[in-house]
Amino acid sequence: MNPEDSKIITLARAARARNGSAEGAAVRDETGRTYSATNVSLSALTLSAVQVAAAMAISSGAQSLEAVALVSEGDPSPADEAVAAELGAGKLLVAGPDGTLRG
Repeated sequence: MNPEDSKIITLARAARARNGSAEGAAVRDETGRTYSATNVSLSALTLSAVQVAAAMAISSGAQSLEAVALVSEGDPSPADEAVAAELGAGKLLVAGPDGTLRG
């Protein structure tokens, strides 16, 4: 794994641990900027960590994503995969809470 991919996995793990969330995600945009987030689970709003991180990037002016990392005990949802694909992410990295890459 290259250092830039390792960095977004680390950012996703840190966000997840900091908030005690089920998921942490981080994305890298076309200019190399990174954004990290956790899932949101409110009665009025439910978003995956990937969706939140992607929304942060887009709302900050990103046009595309180079890579997306998800840290979770589970697998990415079809919606997460669709977000990564729509934004042109060449990679959807999936890691367990310990940072071990699963896919």
